[in-house]
Amino acid sequence: MNKKYLYIVITFLAMHLSAFIGVPLLLFLGVLVFDIPQNTMVIWSTSIWTVLSFILGLIVVLLILRKAEPYTKVEKQTPLPLNLSILWAIGGIFIALVAQMAAAGIEYLIGIEPGSENTKQIIDLIEKMPIVILASSIIGPILEEIVFRKVIFGVLYNRFSFWVSALLSSLAFSIAHMEPTHLILYAAMGFTFSFLYVKTKRIIVPILSHMMMNTFVTINAFFLDPEDLNKVPEQVQGLIGGIF
Repeated sequence: MNKKYLYIVITFLAMHLSAFIGVPLLLFLGVLVFDIPQNTMVIWSTSIWTVLSFILGLIVVLLILRKAEPYTKVEKQTPLPLNLSILWAIGGIFIALVAQMAAAGIEYLIGIEPGSENTKQIIDLIEKMPIVILASSIIGPILEEIVFRKVIFGVLYNRFSFWVSALLSSLAFSIAHMEPTHLILYAAMGFTFSFLYVKTKRIIVPILSHMMMNTFVTINAFFLDPEDLNKVPEQVQGLIGGIF
């Protein structure tokens, strides 16, 4: 793997692992130094560190990419014209919804219950501190598409077919979300975004589709009572769930 791409993956992992240090540190400072109630600081520390670490992670990744030469065969091909790429980005939302519906149907048939605990936790954080939506709907999709599509899928696609590359990168995508029960669902999304990337040769296309999907899930969840969140179809829950 290209060294710069390896640094991107390391940055992504470090960003997530930093929570084990950053969240307790903020909690300690808030409770003992600023005398903020512990219950309040638990929410604040998680939310603030999530946003800060995502912002820092994105800055580092973009700096690494700033002078990176085209490395994968997708990057070396001529991208689709901008106007058509925009149409694919918009259409990608509907493709993703259909893919999730199909995956959710398969999961239901084999006895996997719908619903994402991660989704409920993220929505709860957003309700208590709305700035978290910056991480869940904007920065998170950008980083995930760069890591799982541009880097992991792109490197695999240099050596293997689309199907093998999309499958392996989708497995990595699922593992990163820490919801192995919904492996089929995440695989469906991984294939969808990989297809959009290969079709347009522009990483911004799956990024925009991913961002719009996450935003849709968040807005949809706010129109439901907490007791009804479990009733949100799995096809619109899964994408946002577990990005932290």
